[in-house]
Amino acid sequence: MLASHISLQNWRNFAKVDLDLGSRVFLVGANASGKSNFLDAFRFLGDIAKQGGGLQKAISDRQGLSKIRCLAARRYPDVELELHLAEDAGSKPVLKYAIGIRQEPRGHRQPHLTYERVWKGSEQVLDRPDKADDLDPLRLTQTHLEQINSNAGFRDIAVFLQSTLYLHLVPQLLRHPQAFSGPEMPGDPFGRSFLERIARTPDKTRKARLRAIETALTVAVPQLKQLCYAEELGVPHLEAIYTHWRPHGGKQREDQFSDGTLRLIGLLWSMLEGDSLLLLEEPELSLNSGVVSRIPALMHRMQQRRRRQIVVSTHSSELLSDKSIGAEEVLLLDPSPEGTTIRRASDSGEVRALLEGGFSVGEAILPRTVPEHASQLRLF
Repeated sequence: MLASHISLQNWRNFAKVDLDLGSRVFLVGANASGKSNFLDAFRFLGDIAKQGGGLQKAISDRQGLSKIRCLAARRYPDVELELHLAEDAGSKPVLKYAIGIRQEPRGHRQPHLTYERVWKGSEQVLDRPDKADDLDPLRLTQTHLEQINSNAGFRDIAVFLQSTLYLHLVPQLLRHPQAFSGPEMPGDPFGRSFLERIARTPDKTRKARLRAIETALTVAVPQLKQLCYAEELGVPHLEAIYTHWRPHGGKQREDQFSDGTLRLIGLLWSMLEGDSLLLLEEPELSLNSGVVSRIPALMHRMQQRRRRQIVVSTHSSELLSDKSIGAEEVLLLDPSPEGTTIRRASDSGEVRALLEGGFSVGEAILPRTVPEHASQLRLF
């Protein structure tokens, strides 16, 4: 299944969003326009559905409902999210899940549900608040989605959301995890425990993935000829062997890898890890432009094998230079004092004309994301 539609009301940057989604989506917009926050809507629902997660923890991890609620919401208090799941892009939804969340106006000011609704096909199978919620309002501090004894009739939604994958590997966290104190973030989104994640993978699967990554690295990273997994005193490591004038002098571990090498390993691993919804945030960071320009082709090949849905945020003209990317796959984020709006690039007649004239998606769209007064930065 894939996420075929998403609706957001008062979610972070967005006062209102109502979008159909395809199997591949590119998010394009200026800094602080809401690309990361759009991705976080999927992560938020996944955090609710996860074991050990739930509504209260998902909100607490984001510093409370007041940090989530759109500043342009005015007097309307509810934060609302709705997600449709379908077998294919453009087909009718198989499952729909919707929640509204509000904070208590006084007392503990605890977040609670104003509604939780589920549809299977055209039949509504959950509509809260129900009679049990009326008798015990504290029940509305939890969703049925997070409760195994309550979600049996629509557990496929929870499974889909739990398996959503987001990995934005930060090389410094991977090289020096001990230098960053404090508890790990749920789901390890920045790769602090990436090596442990590799270590937990079954041996046969791990070897197959590393062989595939090695093939890509030998093309993208000069002199690299071998990548392997190793353990020392129970501590997992990645080792690479580089061509060198001394036969055994070219071995390095992950703490010696370049930022680009680590980022590319994390990107390729996440693309090989399962067939769930994959969220990629600026995958071009630290990578050579020649490598970046081939990321869409990698996505396409993977999707042919796995039918995996990918949502990508990017600022890269190289990534968007791929002629296979259609304007209907690109969502353009436009920030304003009343919240960010999102429109499909194909809805712009000017963009369509530029594409018909031979422009790439990047050439046609990225200039529209440049801040109006960006040229004044030269005066700084």
